[in-house]
Amino acid sequence: MDKKKILILGASGFVGNAIYKELCSYFDTYGTYFSNRSFATNKQFIRYDLEEDDIFQVLDQVKPDVIISSLRGNFPAQIQAHQHLMEYLIKTDTKLYFISSANVFDAYSKFPSYEHDKTLSLSVYGRLKIKIENMMMRLPKEKTAILRIPMVFGNSSPRIKEIKENIANNEPIEVFPNLIINVTNDDRLTQQIHYLINRNKTGIYHLGSSDLIQHEEFIKEVIEHLGNYHPIYKRVYTTNEDRYLAALPKDNLLPKNLRISCQEIIDHHLPV
Repeated sequence: MDKKKILILGASGFVGNAIYKELCSYFDTYGTYFSNRSFATNKQFIRYDLEEDDIFQVLDQVKPDVIISSLRGNFPAQIQAHQHLMEYLIKTDTKLYFISSANVFDAYSKFPSYEHDKTLSLSVYGRLKIKIENMMMRLPKEKTAILRIPMVFGNSSPRIKEIKENIANNEPIEVFPNLIINVTNDDRLTQQIHYLINRNKTGIYHLGSSDLIQHEEFIKEVIEHLGNYHPIYKRVYTTNEDRYLAALPKDNLLPKNLRISCQEIIDHHLPV
């Protein structure tokens, strides 16, 4: 049987590249990059400028069975690219896995959110994700999967790099004492996506830890794991009450071996 052909849009970014590394040994995997020239020599990577190029050219070149969209960049250009993806999906047997965000619920601050809760966002970023999700929901259910993810950590993640830089430069690290979140890391997230593709799963998935933690507590524990540091913390209070930014799984649960807890994510951070 031929290997599934997978195209990752935004494969040079942190999440997109982690997905590429997880899948490339098992599938015929392609990725797009824009500014990072280190991918130019990789035959599996195609340069794609979100604002200038037409996504159809990339699609016609690769003819993927599965598209994973992890695009970043200009918001109107992202919307147009996804409108073109919808047209392509209708005409082909291709499936789309869209990396969405817990921010689609950032207007609901009193509770965690589950897969079939109504989306509502106060942030421009959250509203962009909702707009693309809504486009996908107009297509037949077997064509798409919406993967909502919380903050992603991992030793090479931008968030951890920023923390390390702030420690090195003696700059304060922002923590949100009233914010209750769930989290994930690149390793577990990519294993979960691999499983969903293998099993041809579609629908809405919340790919974060199955438990919750306060932002301040989480960041402090991660830093303790990174080494013997005594950073300056800047505590940011956006409200006086606890506020949730958490997308928890309830309806579409993954197998137990693919779930992860906040503590496992904290323990994963070791001094490098």
